[in-house]
Amino acid sequence: MPLNKGYRNKTRKKYRKNPRERGLRSVEKYLIEFDIGDTVDIIGDPSQQNRGLPHRRYHGRTGIITGIRGRCFEVQVKLGNSKKMLIVGREHIRLNPISEKL
Repeated sequence: MPLNKGYRNKTRKKYRKNPRERGLRSVEKYLIEFDIGDTVDIIGDPSQQNRGLPHRRYHGRTGIITGIRGRCFEVQVKLGNSKKMLIVGREHIRLNPISEKL
């Protein structure tokens, strides 16, 4: 059997949800307004596979929203010494609680 290297390879524990969070998100999560310049955390939601799920390498990273593209957001993330621009769906980002206090 050949080794499979798909897009969601090695994500069994990374994308696991709490038993209380299983299923789809509540409507309140979709009503949050994101503005350009907001600091957000990238947390992939495994119940939404086809809607702007970022690569597993960016799971848990913090970035800044730089633009809007359709129903997704352009998020700039620092990875090593370079900056990457990701196109991430609304379901996979949340506001960074540290930046809300500032």
